[in-house]
Amino acid sequence: MRNGRMSEVTSALSGRLAFGGDYNPEQWPEDQWPEDVRLMQEAGVNLVTVGVFSWALLEPEEGRYDFGWLDRVLDLLHAGGIRVDLANATATPPPWFSRAYPQSLPVDEHGAVRSYGARQAFCPSSPDYRSAAARLTTAIVARYAAHPAVVLWHVHNEYGCHNWHCYCDTSAAAFRTWLRQRYGELDALNDAWGTAFWSQHYYDWEEVLPPRTPAYQTSVNPTQQLDFWRFSSDELLDCFRAEARILRRHSAQPVTTNFMHFFKPLDYWAWAAEQDLVSNDHYLMAEGLGERGATHDLAMSADLVRSLAGGSPWLLMEHSTSAVNWQPRNPAKAPGQLRRDSLSHVARGADGALFFQWRASRAGSEKFHSGLVPHAGTDSRQWRDVVALGSELRSLAQVTGTSVESEVAVLFDWHSWWGLEMDSHPSADVNLMTEVRSWHRALWEQGVTCDFVHPDAELDRYRLLLVPNLYLVSDAAADRIAQFVRGGGTVVVGWFSGIVDENDHIRLGGYPGAFRELLGIQVEEFAPLLAGQQVTVTGLGRDHLATVWAERGQGTDAEVVASYADGPAAGDPAVTRRSRGQGTAWYIGTRLPPDALKEVLGRAMGDAHVVPVLDLATWPAGLDAVRRRGADGSYLFAINHGGEPVRVPAEGTDLVTGRDWTTGTTLAAGDLAVIVQR
Repeated sequence: MRNGRMSEVTSALSGRLAFGGDYNPEQWPEDQWPEDVRLMQEAGVNLVTVGVFSWALLEPEEGRYDFGWLDRVLDLLHAGGIRVDLANATATPPPWFSRAYPQSLPVDEHGAVRSYGARQAFCPSSPDYRSAAARLTTAIVARYAAHPAVVLWHVHNEYGCHNWHCYCDTSAAAFRTWLRQRYGELDALNDAWGTAFWSQHYYDWEEVLPPRTPAYQTSVNPTQQLDFWRFSSDELLDCFRAEARILRRHSAQPVTTNFMHFFKPLDYWAWAAEQDLVSNDHYLMAEGLGERGATHDLAMSADLVRSLAGGSPWLLMEHSTSAVNWQPRNPAKAPGQLRRDSLSHVARGADGALFFQWRASRAGSEKFHSGLVPHAGTDSRQWRDVVALGSELRSLAQVTGTSVESEVAVLFDWHSWWGLEMDSHPSADVNLMTEVRSWHRALWEQGVTCDFVHPDAELDRYRLLLVPNLYLVSDAAADRIAQFVRGGGTVVVGWFSGIVDENDHIRLGGYPGAFRELLGIQVEEFAPLLAGQQVTVTGLGRDHLATVWAERGQGTDAEVVASYADGPAAGDPAVTRRSRGQGTAWYIGTRLPPDALKEVLGRAMGDAHVVPVLDLATWPAGLDAVRRRGADGSYLFAINHGGEPVRVPAEGTDLVTGRDWTTGTTLAAGDLAVIVQR
């Protein structure tokens, strides 16, 4: 695993947190560039990303490169004390390339060729694209590896955002190669894919295709679909590896590409292992997450990215100063929100906060996306907020390099996610992110910080493990979870977990398959609920209405904590608890409402002796608190997203204001503090 080189970037920034964003000077007249640098200095910007979408200008025709304008930009930034995260510009081939190599264009599952005219218009398996990207990368690194402004390499941009699957003949051939490497022999593939069903047995590798849309409306082999998701993630990762290899061969600076946190098409656990430092793009969703959902999403996203980085500091590569442009409705951020959003990521392990983009565009698809310099210019509240944030980030320099500690982990696996949400399942209402958000939020609202872990991760450092909807699990991972419990850990397993193995084959003998013995329960039949249907769950202090899922089963060696009072599984267990070895295993067999879920997870926290970051009898709505720790002490980030002042019972010095903080000090609505505790 390569992670851990964020410190080299902050060292190049004189030990400061990174602050800045995407700078696209090619969109603006050259005589404006010196003014951009002056304004960057005024705002305290110290790192900008350059060249992400510059391929068409850097290579105006095949094999002819024009670096003059980029030379001048990098020299100007260096003279102004601004460091650069330099992109290799491979994110979008120019139109001349797509015209010259039309077979490089992606093809959808229906066989339609997707044209150029936007971005990422290429097949990840295309040898023409890969060769052109390698040549461009080589030319860029040869010219700029020794440039004093360059402190980081930025490969591509948001891999797979628009071309995560391609179904063309080139992809089909690459898929077959990938399958040969995975299975070796056709007999092994036939067994894994269960091709005895529906007469799908393969006798020649050339018969194997991607899961294209069939002629008639029916489902496609599920393991074929699952393997195509795996292949597609790996194929894009191969593109990254090839370009990163070139950069590392010719330069010493660290290499990254920007993730998109819970992005379904890419297995970021595999990707993170290839990064010198992990970086992420995060944009608030304006709708669909419920009350305070967007605020919670900040925390959950940062927790995932920190975990992908193995606990090392990471970089927030992109977020927005205010509105984005690509949602159905794009509200502007409220006063103070820019500051709170940025520091929420820093609180959870980011050693910098960058934005898309430096100057809001005047043309193109993202012209209504906010920037550090808004359309209104510098005589604006937004610009004043940007300058204030730059000053505040400078005052937090001593936080760099510190880490976030957690006693709780959420098990998260992309392969299980892909398998869970395929077709022909008991209910179309099963949605992994709904469960993950609910479970993580139940702890976040009680002041408990969570890591995310891969199924193969070591669990010894945690007290409590949450396992929501782990549909697909290997024997080794299931055994590791059981060992965690026997060794004194507490686990909470959610419904529709442990059901299949790595090949999406049912684990026979009763549900929940791999976890049946650990949990001491036996489920005979799923009883998914119809749209709008609810069932009453009793036993959690008061009755609660659960949705989506119920199960017919019994506790074989477990305490029944709550049962279904009505519905298709009336009388059967809904929540169980079992002592196993020195630990405890809980099971939740339905989608509980938030208050009931918080009750169950709160009891599990008690079993695990997990305590919040602050000693509060009642956690105030809107308060986010998390602690970063270093060799010289800790830094308690307290951020009040709510509309009322809250008391923060801590002692130390507020690094932002310099004032003493005592257990009786209150934090104003919309304010934040970073309390140093030695």
